[in-house]
Amino acid sequence: VHLREPNKDSVVSRLEVVTLPSHLPVDLPVRNCARELRLPVHEWPHTGPVGQFDVGVVASFGRLLSEDLILQFPYGVLNVHPSCLPRWRGPAPIIHTVLHGDKVTGVTIMEIRPKRFDVGPIIKQEEFPVPPHCTAKELEVMLSEMGANMLISVLKSLPESLKNKKEQPKEGVTFAPKISVAKSCIKWEEQTAAQIIQLHRAVGSLFPLQTLWKGTTVKLLDFVEVENIPGFDDEVLNDHRCVPGSLLYHRVSQTLMARCKEGWIGIKTVILKKRLTAADFYNGYMHTWFQQSTRTVHQECRFQTLKLPTTKKTLKERDV
Repeated sequence: VHLREPNKDSVVSRLEVVTLPSHLPVDLPVRNCARELRLPVHEWPHTGPVGQFDVGVVASFGRLLSEDLILQFPYGVLNVHPSCLPRWRGPAPIIHTVLHGDKVTGVTIMEIRPKRFDVGPIIKQEEFPVPPHCTAKELEVMLSEMGANMLISVLKSLPESLKNKKEQPKEGVTFAPKISVAKSCIKWEEQTAAQIIQLHRAVGSLFPLQTLWKGTTVKLLDFVEVENIPGFDDEVLNDHRCVPGSLLYHRVSQTLMARCKEGWIGIKTVILKKRLTAADFYNGYMHTWFQQSTRTVHQECRFQTLKLPTTKKTLKERDV
């Protein structure tokens, strides 16, 4: 949410805000922003005074709007969607962009239609190259600013913009459903090192990746790609006897190394009862296995895949 004080050249002369009910201990950012700007705030399903506004705008709202509500606005309702539609229709486009390794994304200003999400005609669309190693949280900041500027541009010439709208292509449709907490569980036997790093970048800012250590759930933070760990032994890298989840400790870089389906990943922080550095975890839980040799992989010294039911709370519902 970007604060912008109104001035004599403002495109918008009157603005009121509708937010979803929040069950979080802290208030929603959009509600806080509205209060700072002293704007009237309504809580869904209440939408404020009827027939007093030219156009409605939604962003990450997550509720279908009725045809009756849309028709209250002479210029309809616009949606600011952080992807190049029709790719990544749905509530989690930025996460899926990062999760699937897209090189290019963008923002679409589209017209809302009733009964279905993200299917309306495109009013304005611009592409944006995804920076290398970018997380979903970082990309969200970039696209939110881009979307705000695009929206102002559309509103400045709204009648003309609406005349030039075009239907979405029927080809290239993909969906970005909500991500459940179960997605944060690392599948050591199925996921490569590159896939786990990608998963961390996609969902790690919302919740840490999870795994099992001796039957106890642990959370992993601060992942490092092997190529960024100087001195990690190539012989160990190519040791095909290591089962997925096997652990080693790299003393020089003070990094915990975990074997994946293909390759290794480095881990700097483990949450097991409390936050532990890789060195703390090694000294407290792994040291006895490696007294003879830190280069020998021990079959019982490994992470195992944690399986959570997919009915767990989703990203949108989770109290974070």
